Parts: sequence; C-alpha cells; structure tokens
Amino acid sequence: MPIVLPDVTALGPLAPFAADVGVTDLFVNGERGLWIDRGSGPEHHAGWRADEAEVRALAVHLIARGGRHIDEATPAVDVRLGDGIRVHAVLPPLSVSGTLLSVRVPRAAGSSLGALARTGMLDGEQERRLRDAVADRRNLLVTGAGGTGKTTLLAALLGEAPPGDRIVVLEDVAELRPAHPHVVSLEARQANLEGSGRIGLDVLLREALRMRPDRLVVGECRGPELRDLLAALNTGHDGGAGTLHANSLDDVPARLEALGATAGMSAPAVARQAVSAFDLVVHLERVDGRRRVAGIGGLRLDGERLEVTAC
Repeated sequence: MPIVLPDVTALGPLAPFAADVGVTDLFVNGERGLWIDRGSGPEHHAGWRADEAEVRALAVHLIARGGRHIDEATPAVDVRLGDGIRVHAVLPPLSVSGTLLSVRVPRAAGSSLGALARTGMLDGEQERRLRDAVADRRNLLVTGAGGTGKTTLLAALLGEAPPGDRIVVLEDVAELRPAHPHVVSLEARQANLEGSGRIGLDVLLREALRMRPDRLVVGECRGPELRDLLAALNTGHDGGAGTLHANSLDDVPARLEALGATAGMSAPAVARQAVSAFDLVVHLERVDGRRRVAGIGGLRLDGERLEVTAC
C-alpha cells in the first residue's frame, strides 16, 4: 500500500521539511534551530536560520491556522492542521529557551495491519492474535511512550473491524484516520479567551454513548475521562479501544491508578473496573528508530491490586 502523504502546505516555511516522505516530527527550539526526526531520532538541521521573533510569529500563525490563539495568557496550545498534522507551541516565559514548536506529521494513515507487519512492527503471531482480538470484539488498550506508534497501530486495528460497524472516535486533537467506511470523530474544544466553552473528552464520551457506537475509541486516556471509558466498556460496549502513555507493560497498572485518581477513583476501584473493561494490553516500544510491539498482556487482580501479565 502506498504511503499517504498529508498536505503540508499549511506549515509555511516548515513545509519543505515535512514534505520529505521519511519525516515524522519537526522541532523548532527557538533561535537554536530546527531538528528533524526521520525515524531514528531528532537530528539538527544546520541550514535552518530564524531568530526568536520569527519563530514566535510562525508559532502564532500556525496556531491561528488551527483555529486557536496563543499569547502570554495562553502560552501553550495544541492544534490540528488539515488532515491530521499536529502542532504544539509553547511561548516564553513558560519556555525558558525561546518559542518552541513540535510538529507531528502522520505518515502511516490507512496502513493495514498486514502492512505494519511487513515493516516489522509486529510478527506473524502477534498479527494473528490482534486480528482475532478485533474479530472477537475484545477491548484493547494500546500503550507505549511518545512516538512509539500507538495511534498508527490503533488505526490499523480499527481498519480490521467489519465494515458494518459504527466506530466513534474521541480525541483531544484528531489524529486517528482508520481505513474504515463508517468512522465518526469528535474532537475536544479548549476554553476560549474568557476561559469558557471548554468541552473535554469526558463530556465527549457521554455524548458518544448517545450515538449508538458499535466500537467506542478514546484516542488517548490522560485524565478524568478514564472513569467514563471504564464505565462505558463495562456496560456492554465491546470492541472498544484506547491508548495510554506507559513505559512498559509493568507500568500500566500504576498509570491507570494515577489517571483514575484524577477522577476521584480509588486504586481498588480502578483495578476492578479495568480488569473487566480491557481484554488485552498491547505495548509498543521504539528501539534504534524501529517501532515494534514489545508485548501483549492481560490485566488481573492480585487481591485488590491491579497487575498485568504477559500472554
């Protein structure tokens, strides 16, 4: 399957770098320059020159293209440009080293599970197990550190769902683009300049439950919405999925407990609900630039504590 290239023209002076088919991330660190990640880690680009005023102007412009505003009152903002390009900007004084830009360029949109297997992200047995998990409507939690391919793998897994399934996807910033004929996406809304109008993932999740989803997906669990997702997956919504930042399979219980605490849930309550909500945990890692499935596990209770076991 050919790589789907997003329209990068909205990135202005960064567009020529993002247009390189191998580039996944761009970082502008104030006057210190531009770093480019082609899959093996960020590398400094010596030819880039911009002073602090130019970098700040670029940040303001890109954030405005995404429909938001950045200034000293709101110095850190995340937006989506076009078909899935994610731009995050931070201004001084929150940043002590000048205006910072982080750009994530989606490259594997529409990739099938088989295509990811051919790149080495997963082996044949893992591919078979994950296909079976989707077919059996098992609830999946995809974990890993930043940049390990959680969104890419989750999109591929959703693409394996039967075409008659209605998939409802909720994200802070819309990135998931499954190759599936019936996907509807909801994106969170940040507060306006007056501090009102915010609609978080927890609110979107409650709305999504009224949209008769066959598969309910939360792009990334990072706060109180975990409580609502656990509740939804414990009330008959099979075939759902979510992603979670975690350093290893062993770290997943602690991460779930920490997020549950933000919603006022005790560790035993998180453990009991998580065990019945998620059937499989799929953990990704990135080694020497390669993204791969490091392990597949399941959640279980040890007394009232949550544990994950490889399986």
